[in-house]
Amino acid sequence: MESVRGLRKFIRSKTFTLIILVIIIWAFFTIVSGGAFIKLINIRNILNSMVVTSFLTVGAVFLMICGYIDLSTSMIGSMSGVVVAIFLTNLGLPWVLAVLLALAMSGVIGLFNAFLINGFHFQPFIATMAISSVVQGLTMVTCGVTAIPITEPLMVKIGTARIADAVPYTIIASLAVISIYGFILSKTNFGKNIYMIGGNPRAARLSGLNPSRTSYILFLNNALLGGFGGILLSFRLKAGVVGSVANSQFAGMTGAILGGVSFGGGSGGMGGAFVGMLLLNGFNNGLTVMGVPPYWQTFASGALLLIALSFDYLAMKKTGRTNPF
Repeated sequence: MESVRGLRKFIRSKTFTLIILVIIIWAFFTIVSGGAFIKLINIRNILNSMVVTSFLTVGAVFLMICGYIDLSTSMIGSMSGVVVAIFLTNLGLPWVLAVLLALAMSGVIGLFNAFLINGFHFQPFIATMAISSVVQGLTMVTCGVTAIPITEPLMVKIGTARIADAVPYTIIASLAVISIYGFILSKTNFGKNIYMIGGNPRAARLSGLNPSRTSYILFLNNALLGGFGGILLSFRLKAGVVGSVANSQFAGMTGAILGGVSFGGGSGGMGGAFVGMLLLNGFNNGLTVMGVPPYWQTFASGALLLIALSFDYLAMKKTGRTNPF
């Protein structure tokens, strides 16, 4: 009986509706492409395009459910990719030390974001947008627009190697991160606290929770995930490139919002966000398979974000909540 009620609840959920929409869109592109869309190599391309986005989405999901937003994540990721390349190629540091130092720098920026928001009470949108510009500027001052090559064999292998010459290691890593964070969000007390803080910060404080401390943890976590995603991308590109993760910022947020994560906080989950990423990346890939020019793909992604935000706004209006930003 319990399983039947659970099934009915799932069928009525936004995630189930989104799954049906993904099936419809994927079926459409499969038909119009003559089956090319559903081929194994193209499915791998879709999942591969989700690797960096998934790291940004996971961090965004936790922050948005808690009622925050971070617009600096993509620049933190790009900076990390460049920094690790500098440490490896220009300074000759061991790869372990290079990666740890790059992640440490990412973490410091994440903590500084939280400090601006909690210490100076800046709006998250404004504070993180400013930090994004600062990080981008410092990265460009450091290396200009020149790509810094990465020749460390092990790093290149991590970024490009495949299991059984079929599934890239990076895809396995991204799926593992999504699964682990999905478990944390849905099955642990920390995850429940995030929902409580995002849903009603005042009630959370009265119940003994510390929203400020939680925000520090989440901004740190978000920056580390963004940094790690940028480092993986630099290994795959075999170079640190300024702005390499820039296009993934809003892709991650769009996937999260499409999956049911609300800007108002307190709702959404990792499963829905993953389906949202499948929808977004599958849609963009389908346009590529059909030969649609890249700028139309950018237009379509923006349109999807507008649609997602509109549904989010209507949902918040229905429940009497307002956008915190």
